[in-house]
Amino acid sequence: MPREEWICGMNPVLEAVRAGRNVHKVFLAFSRRDRAAIEQELSGRDIFVQKVDLQFFEERFRKGHQGIAATVEPREYADFDDLIEIPQTKKEVPLFLILDGIEDPRNFGSILRVADAGGVHGVVIQSHRSASLTPEAVKASAGASEHVVISMVPNIKHAMNSMKEAGVTIVGAEAGGDKAVWDMDFMVPVALVVGSEAEGMRRTVKEHCDYIIKLPMQGKVNSLNASVATGIIIFEIMRQRMQKSRICKEKKHNQGEALFFSG
Repeated sequence: MPREEWICGMNPVLEAVRAGRNVHKVFLAFSRRDRAAIEQELSGRDIFVQKVDLQFFEERFRKGHQGIAATVEPREYADFDDLIEIPQTKKEVPLFLILDGIEDPRNFGSILRVADAGGVHGVVIQSHRSASLTPEAVKASAGASEHVVISMVPNIKHAMNSMKEAGVTIVGAEAGGDKAVWDMDFMVPVALVVGSEAEGMRRTVKEHCDYIIKLPMQGKVNSLNASVATGIIIFEIMRQRMQKSRICKEKKHNQGEALFFSG
């Protein structure tokens, strides 16, 4: 009998299908008006679709099921060594995310959504004291978890050392950081370390970081949700890299024009 788990919600189910996950069965509410469109999306994929009433979902899920669920083969984690090689394969500057003590599955799912949107090459989590790819995390990621490479390791400090040996700069995010996020040069290979909202990074993890950055704040509440803070930093990294890429393209274009006219 194959292992299986439940996922629910429109995006999680459809993204699992699109990503090629082994989907055993999809359950669809009679009351969904777009039922035919969903069935069309699933057609030709050899996935059995069963129509059920809303009570079927309410008995199994607390909320947010949206009248669609599926039984799927559990997601497998990537090998850490394979994760490290992804940027080289894509010919891109490495960008990794290391999570230290993120235990809330909804926070974890939201961070995975940020990672997917921000072009993170891989996320590293620890096998204990860490949220994992539970159905709740998958739901919170809105399906992004299907597209983010995740490696679960016994000890993230060992993973940080391996990244350093590969030429990756380890940057921790903490309220009492040495420099503001926008004062950091993110054009180099980077692994961003994010700690829990309650305790931040563990002291021993912090000691393995090359730099500690902060998000300057002006409000009365001097903290942000972990996924929000992660999003701000990841998109600052994206901004710097995209700006640099645009400048390089403009420079090459101008050089090409100069050569054309000089001939």
